[in-house]
Amino acid sequence: MTDDETIVAIATANGIGSISIIRVSGKDALPIALKLSKKKDLQPRLATLSSIYNSKNEVIDEALLIYFKNPFSFTGEDIVEFQCHGGIAISNIIMSEVIKYGARVAQPGEFSKRAFINGKIDLTKAEAIAKIIEARSEDAVKLLARQLKGELTDFVNDIREDLLFMLAYTEVSIDYAEDDLPDDIFEQIENKLDKIKIKLNDTLNASKRREGLIEGFKVAIVGKPNVGKSSLLNKLLNFDRAIISDIAGTTRDTIEESVKIGTHIIKIVDTAGIREASDVIEQIGIEKSIEAINEADIVISLFDNSKELDAEDEKILKLLKENDDKEIIKVLNKTDLESKFDKTKLDDFIELSTKQTINPLVFKVESLLDLNTHSDDMTLISTRQVDSVEQTLFHINESSMPLQTGELEFFAHHITEALENISNITRPYENDQMLDVMFGSFCLGK
Repeated sequence: MTDDETIVAIATANGIGSISIIRVSGKDALPIALKLSKKKDLQPRLATLSSIYNSKNEVIDEALLIYFKNPFSFTGEDIVEFQCHGGIAISNIIMSEVIKYGARVAQPGEFSKRAFINGKIDLTKAEAIAKIIEARSEDAVKLLARQLKGELTDFVNDIREDLLFMLAYTEVSIDYAEDDLPDDIFEQIENKLDKIKIKLNDTLNASKRREGLIEGFKVAIVGKPNVGKSSLLNKLLNFDRAIISDIAGTTRDTIEESVKIGTHIIKIVDTAGIREASDVIEQIGIEKSIEAINEADIVISLFDNSKELDAEDEKILKLLKENDDKEIIKVLNKTDLESKFDKTKLDDFIELSTKQTINPLVFKVESLLDLNTHSDDMTLISTRQVDSVEQTLFHINESSMPLQTGELEFFAHHITEALENISNITRPYENDQMLDVMFGSFCLGK
C-alpha cells in the first residue's frame, strides 16, 4: 500500500438512515466521481446534485457530490464526498463502483493518518477526533473540542519554544565565546525551567483529577452487608439491577453500570459487603470491593441508621481514612427507621432513605463532578500524552543540577530529551528547529 493510492470508506454509521456519506480521497477522487456522475467537472466546495451510474450505465441513486480540492481538504488531498440516500445496500453499491475504478478500501484511521502526514492535523487533534466520535457526555465533548481547536498544541508549542531557547543558547555557550551571550542568560533559563515545571505539574494533576471525563468517572458504593448498597444502585439506575435481600452477602461480586448525572456520565460500582467473609467466594468479592475503592474517583460509603455502630462499620471508616485522597461521601441510610447509629462517628454526612428520595446524594455527586470538569486547566486525554509529559518533567528535573554545576553538555542532553518527549505529543522534534533558532537569533559569523 502506498500513500498515493486513492482510498474510499463509508463515513457514516452502519445501518438505515436518511443520508449516507461515502468519502473518497486521493489523486483519482475527482476522475472517479466524474465517471460515476457523468459530469464534465465539479466546482470545489459546491454541492452538486447528480444521478449516480454504475459501470453498466444504470442509475443506482441520486446524490449530492461535494469536491474538496487539495490542499483545502481534511486529508490535504483531493476529496469527493457522495451524500446518497441512507441504507446499507446503496452505500455498498456506490463504494463497490468506486473500487472498480481504482480506489481501495481505507484502513481504520487512514483518512486521519493522511491528514497528519500532510500537515493538516497533529497527533493531539487526531486523538481528539478518535475520542470525540466515542464521547458519551457533554463534558467529554467540550474537552475534546478544546483539543480540536488546538489548545494542547499551543500548550506544547509554548514549552517547545522555551526549551529550544535553552538548548540553542546552551549549544552556543559550549561551542562559541560566552562574550556573545546576554549576561543573565542562565538566570533566564532557570526562570523558564521553573515555569515549565509548574505548568507540567499542574497539567498532570488536573489530568489525574479528570481522567474519568471521557470514559466516565467511577463511583464506588461501599459499606457492610445489608446497609442498602444494592437498593441505592437500583434507585440511581431507576430499575432493579441488583438483587435485594435481607440475607447478608447476597452481592458477592462487583456490579458495574453507567448512568448520567447532570451532564456527567458515571460508572457506578456496587460492591460486595465488606466484613469478615464466611467463604472463599465471598472473600474474593470483598477483595474486589477494596480494589474498586482504590480505582474510584468518588466513594459513597453507606451506614445503617437503624443499627448500632459495630466492628464492621469501624473497618469501613478505617478503609476510608486510608483513601482520604479521594472524594468520599458518607451516607447514613434508612432514616425512615428508628435511629440507633452513633452519628458522632461521622463528619459531614448525608441522611436519607433509599426507599424515599436520594436527591441530596445526587446533588452532592453532581457538585463534586462539576468541580472536576468545569475548569480551564489543560487536560491530557490519553496515556500516551500523560507518559510524554511525565518523561518531559523527569528530564527537566534532572537538568537542574548540571545547569547549576556548569556541566552544560549534560544539561543539553536532558533538555534535548525533554524537547523530544514534549514534541511527541504533537509532532516529532527535528534538530533543524534548534539550528534555526541558533543561526536566526545569534550573530555568529564575526
